[in-house]
Amino acid sequence: MRFTVTRLCGGKALMAASKDEMELDMDKAERVMSERGPVKSKDEMMLVSQWNDMEVTVYPQGKVMFFPLADKEKAVEYATDIIERISG
Repeated sequence: MRFTVTRLCGGKALMAASKDEMELDMDKAERVMSERGPVKSKDEMMLVSQWNDMEVTVYPQGKVMFFPLADKEKAVEYATDIIERISG
């Protein structure tokens, strides 16, 4: 899986955006993310959860934002795992 990684929030957050076109099932995303930690909110546009001392936001277009996180390689690793679990 290939991603574009962008720094957000003054460098305190990273957004990993899949280069592949996708439409993630947000109900399945909620099930996957609730296995890792509490889901704070969910609607058709995004899901916000708490995982590994980070706030993780998943978007149906295959974008995953991690706050706080500064390591781009970790962002790609985490996003790949999350999207594969949701898509699989």
